[in-house]
Amino acid sequence: METYDYIIVGAGSAGCALANRLSADPAIKVCLIEAGKKDNSLMVRMPAGVGNLIKDVNDYNWGFWTEPQKHMNGRKLWWPRGKGWGGSSSINGMVYIRGHAGDYNQWAQMGLKGWGYGDVLPYFRRSEGYEGGDNAFHGGAGPLKVSESPMNSPIYRAFLQAGEEAGYKTTQDFNGADQEGVGRYQRTIHKGERWSASFGYLRPIVGVRPNLTVISTGLVTRVLIENGRATGVEVVEGKGRLAQEIHASGEVLVCAGAVQSPQLLQLSGIGNPEHLGRFGIETKAKSVKVGQNLQDHLDLTIIHEMTQPLSAYSMQKGIKKLGVGIQYLINQTGAGADNHLQAGAFLKSREGLEMPDIQLHLVNAIMMDHAKHEADKDGYTVHACQLRPESRGTVCLASSDPFDAPAIDPNYLATEEDRRAMREAVKMVRDICSQNALKALTGAEIMPGESVKSDEEINSFVRRMGETIYHPVGTVAMGVSEDSPLDGELRVRGVEGLRVIDASVMPTLIGGNTNAPTIMIAEKAADMILKKAPLAAEEPQVELA
Repeated sequence: METYDYIIVGAGSAGCALANRLSADPAIKVCLIEAGKKDNSLMVRMPAGVGNLIKDVNDYNWGFWTEPQKHMNGRKLWWPRGKGWGGSSSINGMVYIRGHAGDYNQWAQMGLKGWGYGDVLPYFRRSEGYEGGDNAFHGGAGPLKVSESPMNSPIYRAFLQAGEEAGYKTTQDFNGADQEGVGRYQRTIHKGERWSASFGYLRPIVGVRPNLTVISTGLVTRVLIENGRATGVEVVEGKGRLAQEIHASGEVLVCAGAVQSPQLLQLSGIGNPEHLGRFGIETKAKSVKVGQNLQDHLDLTIIHEMTQPLSAYSMQKGIKKLGVGIQYLINQTGAGADNHLQAGAFLKSREGLEMPDIQLHLVNAIMMDHAKHEADKDGYTVHACQLRPESRGTVCLASSDPFDAPAIDPNYLATEEDRRAMREAVKMVRDICSQNALKALTGAEIMPGESVKSDEEINSFVRRMGETIYHPVGTVAMGVSEDSPLDGELRVRGVEGLRVIDASVMPTLIGGNTNAPTIMIAEKAADMILKKAPLAAEEPQVELA
């Protein structure tokens, strides 16, 4: 039985960052355990491979399904989640967004000292290797490479102009002084390669630091708890295989994500005693809110045919696909080096909002149902999601078998405000797409389709076609109240030597993509674990309303 100072469960975005920062001290022994494989696939490295990764269960995608959704015609929704080195940063859309400054100030207003925007900005900057170099909002020397979208297709430029024609302002930097408006995205792509947390934080140190041990294809089935303290973990390499115990003299750090972190805690006896009892699990620590507070961005796709052969379809159709692959293998350029998602927007769906509540992602392709259906023509897709839903869901055990997926119930569209916002998002996208700047490129509306006009027809479309855009958070939330699963330093209440560090700790869903914030949380947590003074707060001028 090997003993380490720290055991990290999950080599996803947070786990990779933690492994790097904690093992920087050669006197600290770190064990990183991941259920999936090393990220060697070309589909992971090549940005255009994202569609192949998210559409089905594979070596890099757990491929969960939700419970039937009460407010969405009883549908079960597909939930891709990353598996293997890099976790979801190895299968995501590579959009680098931090959220609005007001999101973090809200955390501070909830009593979470040290989590305001000024407090977290230095950790965003420490993590970031922005191609434009260091400035008040960006870091130039961090492990996570971030580049500006080249805007190298007419559709992106036309979209920004159409946004202006529709009355929205243009913002130069969604992660800068003012998030609101239309603009180009920054992406975690570097020299034509996906720059995941694995590429930035883990790969450079594996085999270089002898104090870091990485165990792949090992599922952690429970945290070992003795006398109120986490002492290690139980690991199984496959169903039916013998379990191995690995011990920690310091702390166990759970970084399994918003779905599997609450599942692991519950399997370990941390949760609602009534729920645990149904599966014959002894309660080690009563924490009734573990698995509660699930929040996610529900997404709609508004899709148009394109009148000119300028989308990813024409770039890659037929024999061209072979050429795209060869070009990428030779020099990491061409259509394979693009995520085909370079522009978007953060907009307000009604007056009186302090922050944008709608996010748009423009994809230079027809993309529906998580790329499960291959496009057969040129077109473009505008994804529209509501940033701060009121609806709350759960992640609960479906069985006591750790190899079974948990029961995921996002409870989408449970409130009228959520339904209003999604309805308004459709109207806003349609308005932008009808502007003069896009007329030369825009053909027939494929989805929702011209027959969908009234509010009730749009409501029906939302229920029938809404899907996740992959941003679940909140299921092991930090808070100041004693019934919050975690305290402000991400320590599990009721169990010593145990923390959770990933998107599940967010008390509220931030206004944007969640990968960059998850990495920031790990950066900040590393200093907490090592008992280092937090980085000095920074307060550049930002637009908060």
